[in-house]
Amino acid sequence: MPHIPVHPSAQKRRRQNLKRAERNRAVKTHARSVAKVAQLAIESNDEAKARAELKAATKVLYKAASSGTMHRNTVRRKVARLSASLHRNFAKPAG
Repeated sequence: MPHIPVHPSAQKRRRQNLKRAERNRAVKTHARSVAKVAQLAIESNDEAKARAELKAATKVLYKAASSGTMHRNTVRRKVARLSASLHRNFAKPAG
């Protein structure tokens, strides 16, 4: 059985926590989905689409970090891995 607060301030705090948890879950789900779409675009051989999806994913991920929903180092790691993958797949041959 979930904890049911007694004091009015505890009741308000619980309402706030539930609302924030729901919002954070939505933001994290969206960020993961956009990152996955970017990864799939990178794996397909369309460079323009891959760059556009990476830009969109970067924007969503950094916004999640700035709101405190995701940790900034987690976001930086995800963006770094996506851009490294992009550069590996679409690197210009030397010469």
